[in-house]
Amino acid sequence: VQLQASGGGLVQAGGSLRLSCVASGAASGRTFNNYVRGWFRQVPGKEREFVAAIFRGGGFTYYADSVKGRFTVSKDNAKNALYLQMDNLKPEDTAVYYCAAGARIINSSVRTSSQYDYWGQGTQVTVSS
Repeated sequence: VQLQASGGGLVQAGGSLRLSCVASGAASGRTFNNYVRGWFRQVPGKEREFVAAIFRGGGFTYYADSVKGRFTVSKDNAKNALYLQMDNLKPEDTAVYYCAAGARIINSSVRTSSQYDYWGQGTQVTVSS
């Protein structure tokens, strides 16, 4: 399964961006849609940080405290896609954003990057003040 993230860019503080992540490859649809899907971000010199995740089925969601109320994670199984709507962006949201998917993730491990099996290539988000 290959994940392709897109939608990053340069935006002023208070603005919005919508990130997309699409799965491709053999059995990508069945695999991606059955996995927990998440977004992480990373700035140079820091560890990759959990942003949001959505579970299979009913789509229960998790958010980092720093983005709760501003970001919304969603999925479209028909399109093998994962989205991250980012509103009221702040300069501290500047990072490379990665999408990821994992098969064995449970509630207690959803924020742990090592639990995810597949990763996209990352898309840069820059928020100017």
